[in-house]
Amino acid sequence: MNRITRRTALLGAAALTAPAVAQTRPVRIVVAFPPAGAADIVARLLADRLRAAWDTPVVVENRAGAGGNIAGAEVARAEPDGHTLLITSQSIAVNRLLYARMPFDPMADLAPVAMAIQVPNVMVVPAGAPDRSVADVLARARAAPGRLNYGSAGVGTSIHLAGELFAHLASVRMTHVPYRGAGPAMQDLIGGRLDVMFDTLTVSAGPIRQGGIRALGVTTPARAPTLPEVPPIADTVPGYALSSWFAFFAPARTPAATVARQARDIGAALREPAVAARLAELGATPVGSTPEALAVAMRDEARLWEPIIRAANIRIEE
Repeated sequence: MNRITRRTALLGAAALTAPAVAQTRPVRIVVAFPPAGAADIVARLLADRLRAAWDTPVVVENRAGAGGNIAGAEVARAEPDGHTLLITSQSIAVNRLLYARMPFDPMADLAPVAMAIQVPNVMVVPAGAPDRSVADVLARARAAPGRLNYGSAGVGTSIHLAGELFAHLASVRMTHVPYRGAGPAMQDLIGGRLDVMFDTLTVSAGPIRQGGIRALGVTTPARAPTLPEVPPIADTVPGYALSSWFAFFAPARTPAATVARQARDIGAALREPAVAARLAELGATPVGSTPEALAVAMRDEARLWEPIIRAANIRIEE
């Protein structure tokens, strides 16, 4: 009797321990920006789907600051065991061009997993602003160089670089006001404390519909399906074109099989009809790329922005 009882107890312990350990240790999705931004929206939208796919708790944690470097450094230091993911913007590809001292090397210390979404940026102004077109903003900027300010989610983010590209191509001077995320910047824009933003459509869509801000132009060469009445900025500033993307990364040295599965499951979650419909409402296009395609996108992004960053003499001495 004692032998049977002991054996049963050991088998029962073995059967319970392995699943319990796997299921009680969560996968962390570290978001490089505060709540309410595009990266945060995507992370929270996918968390439940990934929880079901992996049979493991998935928690979302916001680690904002330094253009995504705080979150990036945290994930770069994490154990490469599949339990930590970063979601950030294309700033991950250009920060090394901006920061005098980087706390990690994005190319060496992180493993690309999957591009999640692409989204247009949109030039927006407060609802009470006098501007009714991109040309109106240009006229004000030319009348008082440096007086017009524009907000961003932080130095080096797509929102910042969209403003720099606009100023560069239009030959105007505006004052950049960086925030610790798109959400806080949007609140100041709605309140009239900022003159203009080149925000992602995922964040701007709600305030535009609610009448808190006015859309003047989209950053893509064609009109956005969710804002068909808003013309491209390129109609006024020839050659202006960009879009934002947000992607998942893992710590370097995460096993290739783990990264491949994460990429497949993220892609499958993005293709779910309810997820795709919600993203479409926000003006975002689901991507769900391979790790290899994301690595190529990172290199292309750095090549695109390097001459503009150097021409604008943007350098951060943090």
